[in-house]
Amino acid sequence: MIRIPDKKHTPLVLSVDGVTKSFDGFKAINDLNFYLSEGELRTVIGPNGAGKSTFMDLITARTKPDAGRIVYHKENGEDVDLTRVREHDVSQLGIGRKFQNPTVYRSHTVYDNLKLSLSGKRTLLSSLFYRESNSDREKIHEVLNTVRLSEFKDSLAGALSHGQKQWLEIGMLLAQDPKIMLVDEPAAGMSDEETDRTGELLLSLEGKHSLIVIEHDMEFVRQIARRVTVLHQGHVLKEGEFSFVKSDPEVIEVYLGRQTRNH
Repeated sequence: MIRIPDKKHTPLVLSVDGVTKSFDGFKAINDLNFYLSEGELRTVIGPNGAGKSTFMDLITARTKPDAGRIVYHKENGEDVDLTRVREHDVSQLGIGRKFQNPTVYRSHTVYDNLKLSLSGKRTLLSSLFYRESNSDREKIHEVLNTVRLSEFKDSLAGALSHGQKQWLEIGMLLAQDPKIMLVDEPAAGMSDEETDRTGELLLSLEGKHSLIVIEHDMEFVRQIARRVTVLHQGHVLKEGEFSFVKSDPEVIEVYLGRQTRNH
């Protein structure tokens, strides 16, 4: 049974209730219930085909559920049903997503990548010719410090290492002042040192933003995990602290045991 947080004591920022999504008769998401508290860092794990990417697509309105509700609880007390929101409006609500492969503006500097990402409705062309205000510059430098790229602010994004591009894209999300950050496999392809720094970065955002991090690297999960949700066949198999999830027989059978065999 999944524990539903008491909104009186732990305000929710996201509620997923009874969501199902099928593709050609296959249930990618099957009666899924998921609840995220304000400022929480939640890690989501599960085998390939568990429904993790579809879950992210549903939250960001990239696809619509066949049944169920996905509700974003805003700070002003307003509840927004994300199943009724268009995809391009989701980011304006304060929900940002980082895909596994970084998508930065390679021919622009790190600074300009962040400038282009500042919250607002400017187009790419107008952003390039926009003269940022003092508050904009303060915001950009704050993000540069957070993602530890201050010394690379004048470097072209395309010249950064893989890990640095990942941090830049996280910074581009932060420049949008998101309430909820969806981060897909941030440690993929990183060195051990880069992985550690990425974990430190995500942990530093806890409390300031609500984060859902999808990850396969269990050592990385161990580093950042507070509460872990295990998806299997589009449904929550288990949920709890890392030590509880890691030692659960069902999780070992459907996911961790398979990881061990694959290695």
